[in-house]
Amino acid sequence: MKIDLFFTAEELRENILTDKTVIVIDVLRASVTIAQALYNGCKDIIPVESAERALDLMQKIGRQFVLLCGERDGQKVEGFDLGNSPFEYTEPVVRDKTLIFATTNGSKAIVKAASGDKVVIGSFVNFKEVAELVLNLNKDLAIVCSGKEGKFSLEDTVCGGMFINKLQEQKKADVNDAAQAAAVLYQKHKDNLLKVLETCDHGKFLSSLGFEKDLAFCSQLNSLPVLPILENGRIIKYTA
Repeated sequence: MKIDLFFTAEELRENILTDKTVIVIDVLRASVTIAQALYNGCKDIIPVESAERALDLMQKIGRQFVLLCGERDGQKVEGFDLGNSPFEYTEPVVRDKTLIFATTNGSKAIVKAASGDKVVIGSFVNFKEVAELVLNLNKDLAIVCSGKEGKFSLEDTVCGGMFINKLQEQKKADVNDAAQAAAVLYQKHKDNLLKVLETCDHGKFLSSLGFEKDLAFCSQLNSLPVLPILENGRIIKYTA
């Protein structure tokens, strides 16, 4: 198995994900919010690059059929139904709904990674399910960290390193330099994932906006046993 990690989605080049399994990671908070929405019964999620694209798509589909979801600079977009806090995505709100999802980092990364053979959305909260799927697929892997506004993010890289450590325990893997670095960072921080989220740049930013509870929620290992997978431009719950 070959494992390549990308610190940001901006590093992706044409055809670099062809025939690979892809894990897209946005620990704070898109990966977690997507998992929460699917766990609570939403029909599907359409990731888009921007709030403007979300509004355009809503006009085509029909306002009555969708929820507009996402954030800009950490806060719910004006006129949207939901922001990007997993606490907003309760079962009564999202069950059987189609969500159009636009976030600063995560949804953009998912769209950029769509050319992969199988694209799964991963984080600490669904680590076990994602790792098992990757092992069962037994294909070359690309781990795409969403980063923060095109720059390196500690929390996504540590999470990527967690996947790399797990996979290397089970498979002989050839890893790129970024993957090696991520594995080292995970080993350094593995005993206190919440501290990583509290002290990283993005975590401090979210705390300044009053989202401290989100950090704790996003640090919980294997708390949401669900596999979000991208198929034909929509994220659905994967069933083997």
